Amino acid sequence: MKLVPLADRVVLKQLVAEETTKSGIVLPGQNKEKPQQAEVIAVGPGGIVDGKEVKMEVKTGDQVIYSKYAGTDVKIDEEEYIIVKQSDILAVIAE
Repeated sequence: MKLVPLADRVVLKQLVAEETTKSGIVLPGQNKEKPQQAEVIAVGPGGIVDGKEVKMEVKTGDQVIYSKYAGTDVKIDEEEYIIVKQSDILAVIAE
């Protein structure tokens, strides 16, 4: 199954957060707050949203930071995704 976002929506896959302590112990991601860092999986076409033209600024493969309480969590084929509006994306991580 494939998610195809509409209008100004973006499908994100949250990046796994693991942290290593100074002594080398790996702390699994579920023991702490989830980071708001994700990879863009799919991007909607943009267009007219609420009377304003929206141009999509992100593309598939971008790594982004998104708002803490934004979006809708969905689970498809055992994979978890987050669907957010483009305006909920705060920054693109440039390398």
